[in-house]
Amino acid sequence: MALEIKQHLKLAQQLIMTPQLQQAIKLLQLSRLELQDYITQELESNPLLEAEQTPAEKAETQEAPDQLKHKWEAYLETYGQDNIPYSEDDDRPSLEATCSREEGLYDHLLWQLRLNDLSEEERTIGLFIIGNLDHNGYLGVDSATICESSGSAQEAVEAVLKKIQAFDPVGIAARDLKDCLHIQACALGLEGSLVDRIIDSHLADLQTKNYDKIAQELGASVEDVSFAAQIITNMEPRPARDYSDDPPQYVVPDVYVVKVDGGYAVVLNEDEIPNLTLNKQYQDMLSTGGTGKVARDYLVDRLKSAQWLIKSIQQRQNTLIKVTESIMIFQRDFLDHGINCLKPLVLRDVAEDVGMHESTISRVTSNKYVHTPQGTFELKYFFSSGISMSDGSFVASQSIKNEIENIIKNENSKHPLSDQAIAKILKGKGVEIARRTVAKYREILGLLPSNRRKKHY
Repeated sequence: MALEIKQHLKLAQQLIMTPQLQQAIKLLQLSRLELQDYITQELESNPLLEAEQTPAEKAETQEAPDQLKHKWEAYLETYGQDNIPYSEDDDRPSLEATCSREEGLYDHLLWQLRLNDLSEEERTIGLFIIGNLDHNGYLGVDSATICESSGSAQEAVEAVLKKIQAFDPVGIAARDLKDCLHIQACALGLEGSLVDRIIDSHLADLQTKNYDKIAQELGASVEDVSFAAQIITNMEPRPARDYSDDPPQYVVPDVYVVKVDGGYAVVLNEDEIPNLTLNKQYQDMLSTGGTGKVARDYLVDRLKSAQWLIKSIQQRQNTLIKVTESIMIFQRDFLDHGINCLKPLVLRDVAEDVGMHESTISRVTSNKYVHTPQGTFELKYFFSSGISMSDGSFVASQSIKNEIENIIKNENSKHPLSDQAIAKILKGKGVEIARRTVAKYREILGLLPSNRRKKHY
């Protein structure tokens, strides 16, 4: 059969997202820090954009010349002849207090490695071991790999590993949990003791608190096993827990909810977010018409881009305020009384209230934080499913999780409550909840089951 090319006309509707619309959607889901970075990039790339000076910055730039001269002379007086700052009353912090970051695990272990009198080969092995520790402080490679990479014998590798395992923190460079606990038991002088024997062969029984079985198989009393278990429980399963090479992440609220005259006001946090304006000099160049076609086309394009960016940022901020106000109206009881009064809420409820699409609400609430009289929360926190009450009303699942946590916190540790017992307690408070739902929420909260929460003595 012969093939031939034919032309056909077809009429169809298609949604095409313009670059400007894509930019507006992108701005909606940016966090506060990401928005700052994005604005900084735009200020560097678009000459038509400029950041409006704050009143303090304007006052500084308009400072009288004689005042600047006086400040310069005062600055020079703080320097000696050797250009070293000096002042008798200068109460400067110590050098240690000005460090930009805390000591990490690698630096801490490297410092200890240098204190030891090691040969060049041993130092090479030690560096390789320290460099291959995971975030828990465990050694993630076997001795054969270390021997192959360092070109050293097995005996030399094991000798250096043993020295590093004696470093601080205790238990560092262990191969697994059992090895880590053995190292800590030896450091406590308990090598060969009941504690060491439990670690060696009964960690699974210890996890389920099956003290009777441990006592029977090791020929010890239940009291001695319970005491040994308490010692093991106080050991550190993650030696590197207190050492992190990652800087701490601080949450800065995007919005503040402030109580005013019995009501609540939503205030946008615009600190560190510059107010963008158009560059007057380039605008004058466009209005005078003295520029060439290429330059004029470029400036016109940059002007449209700057205007759209300013409009998109304003729209983002207005949308964020509107959505937060809607959420706080739904969660008024939470603002007044706390987490136990959190109500079930879904994206559709807010979307219908503010007249927007659910996808817009999802983007606006992503990576955004709000500071309320009850604390600082992610906006997503206020959206949760509901659990039915006996009176026909609904309560937020987050409130149920908080109630389960409080029940377990106040239980008798010798007779911990089962999931079924917790469900019964909640039912007595009017919450209709199944045992498996209690188990699910307990696991989400990171709480152990009753057989592992039990304390015998």
